[in-house]
Amino acid sequence: MSKLRIIANGIIKDNPTFILVLGMCPTIGTTTSAINGMGMGLATTFVLILSNVFISLLAKMIPDKVRIPAYIVIIASFVTVLELLMQAYVPDLYAALGLFIPLIVVNCIILGRAEAFANKNTPLDSACDGIGIGLGFTLALTVIGMVRELLGNLSFFGMKLAEGGDGMLAFVLAPGGFIVLGYLMVVFRKLTQKKA
Repeated sequence: MSKLRIIANGIIKDNPTFILVLGMCPTIGTTTSAINGMGMGLATTFVLILSNVFISLLAKMIPDKVRIPAYIVIIASFVTVLELLMQAYVPDLYAALGLFIPLIVVNCIILGRAEAFANKNTPLDSACDGIGIGLGFTLALTVIGMVRELLGNLSFFGMKLAEGGDGMLAFVLAPGGFIVLGYLMVVFRKLTQKKA
């Protein structure tokens, strides 16, 4: 399979949010704004690419009995690096995402890709898979965050669009997140079915 096809599959065919329905905890918890959604998506992409490459490199050396714990140690190492970088360079985003950053360690998207793809493919293919799945996740979180922020706060990437209005509170809260996610899943699937 070509490298571009692997990346495209991660964005469209195997989109972790809209198609595979994985990672719902950070999807609903961090998408109260477009910036938070994009930040969480990019953070997950960083960990996904690096962990995929390292797991692919070490797959033959890891015994089957300790495969999952070994994956978690590798992923946790990259999450720790990510946490330190975010605290140093983007402390506001780190504070906004809070507990969801350390929870990347047990994110089913990352563990799933390690088990389903990285341990069976080359490091380059695994990096492409990490890029595709990460971009798909980032795209989904950013769009969900944009819609929730627009309807809930009447703002777009933090810029207020209408003075004097507050928007609909439900879209800032979890129920609004599920509503937006549901409608966007339908739209995404309709759009991708026409192209398939």
